[in-house]
Order: sequence, then structure tokens, then C-alpha cells
Amino acid sequence: MQGHCLCGAVRFEVEPPVLSCVTCHCDSCRRQCAAPMTAYFGVRDGRWRWTREQPQRFQSSPGVERSFCPHCGSPMSFRSSGMSDVMHLYVAALDDPEALRPTLHVAHEEKLSWLRLDDDLPVCDGPDYTKVQPLPDR
Repeated sequence: MQGHCLCGAVRFEVEPPVLSCVTCHCDSCRRQCAAPMTAYFGVRDGRWRWTREQPQRFQSSPGVERSFCPHCGSPMSFRSSGMSDVMHLYVAALDDPEALRPTLHVAHEEKLSWLRLDDDLPVCDGPDYTKVQPLPDR
């Protein structure tokens, strides 16, 4: 799988399988992507790489590093110290975003009240899909 930013300066390549594909409702992801929620997928280090320019990185909160294209500003990824061997890349940046389908809503407790979901996916509180047990839909 391959992907890129809006201008094409930052590109990446991923060797499947991915760990998970989720939609995130946390305030940080919403603000970085300027969207009511975003979809991202996790991939272990060693199974992905930047193939052109590297993105600009910044610490968005303690233990969280986010990246974006230094030319067009497209959000590209985030990494959490709690899952330090995993890179999370945004599904919308994939050349074929239809290749992955979310299976879980994370940080559901931060979902915007006006956002209506009708996909029957399980939800969980918090962003760490590897440690948080799914909760019943609310």
C-alpha cells in the first residue's frame, strides 16, 4: 500500500498486514485533520517507510508526536509513546483509501454530539485500541 500528502512531496509505503483500522473522535485528531472524526491505521515499525520527503513532526501533547507535510500541510501520521513501535497513518492519505475499512470507533467519549453514526461498529473509550476493551454502543 502506498500513500501521499496533497502535494505529493511526502510519500509512504506500507507492507501489510496493518494492526487495525479505526475511526478516532479525540479532540487532537479532529483538530489536526480539521474534521469531525478521522480514520487511521496502525502499522508496526519495519513494515512502513517514507519514500520521498519526510514530514514535519511536532509534539501535540505529552507522549504524542504528529506529522504533516511541510509544503501543503496535509496531516500524515501520529505516534504515541504508549504504542511506540507503531506508526499510525491516516486512511485518507492512501492512494486507495477504499483498501482499508474501519472496524472500531475509538475515543468515543469525545465524539461530537451532532455527529450521527449508523455503521454498527463497536465503540471504545480512549484512543488505545490495543488495550481498551470495546464497550457497548451508546
